[in-house]
Amino acid sequence: MSDPRLQYRLLTGPDDRSFCERVSEALADGYVLHGSPALTHDGERVIAAQAVVLPSPRPTQ
Repeated sequence: MSDPRLQYRLLTGPDDRSFCERVSEALADGYVLHGSPALTHDGERVIAAQAVVLPSPRPTQ
């Protein structure tokens, strides 16, 4: 049976505790960070984006 989780996810949202919790949950679920976070400002608050990926299974020899 294949893994129903997406191989790649881009998490976005205000740079607050809730965003950090979502990234932490993804890491606890087996995802790893992919690249650096990106930050922008929407005129009122800082918005963060972080890509996460599931590690590819290594081929057995």
